[in-house]
Amino acid sequence: MENKIEVLNESTEETVACRKSHHPEHVKKNLTVRLNRIEGQIRGIKGMVEKDVYCDDIITQISATQSALNSVAKILLEGHLKGCVVDRLAEGDEEVLDELLVTVQKLMKK
Repeated sequence: MENKIEVLNESTEETVACRKSHHPEHVKKNLTVRLNRIEGQIRGIKGMVEKDVYCDDIITQISATQSALNSVAKILLEGHLKGCVVDRLAEGDEEVLDELLVTVQKLMKK
């Protein structure tokens, strides 16, 4: 479910439309918990580097963190498809399909 809001672009001092999605509270909570965990993993990896931990162990933690980020992306993509994309298509906005293809291509690079 996407709403457009007006925001002030401070660099140009123009008002521009900005898209915003609204996730249900339980989804936001899930994403926040996952992102907090990922943030902790990143701090842990940094600490491992500072403590000269064995490289293979650090790489294993990086892999786990990347997997956790991919899970967050999947949740967001599902919500985007079922909410934002469906809504914009219903409004006749087929440009969302090109936007979606670019987004999927970005995710597949990883």
